Amino acid sequence: METLIAILIGLLVSIGTYLILSKEMLRLILGLSLITHAVNLLILTSGGLKTGSPPLLSEEGTRFSDSIPQALILTAIVINFAVTAFLLVLSYRTYKLYGTDDLEQLRGNANE
Repeated sequence: METLIAILIGLLVSIGTYLILSKEMLRLILGLSLITHAVNLLILTSGGLKTGSPPLLSEEGTRFSDSIPQALILTAIVINFAVTAFLLVLSYRTYKLYGTDDLEQLRGNANE
């Protein structure tokens, strides 16, 4: 199972890197979001993908799942949502102001 998740993480990072290297702001934002999802999967995988009882201690000494990676991922998802929403609004405002979302053209507009 960990091998499948590792391949998925590599795929998400490679697609995210490809999108970040693009010239459009929307692709840049989507690439950052994909890399953030890959990091979330990495944290989940490093916490251990095991089946067990709920994250409660019992008297029998059975295995239990660690809830710390899940709490970290939940926090990271909320932060990622807020940052993505902010970047999308910033990108929309830049598009309305300059009429383009191409980063090369925006660099030319900033020098004028």
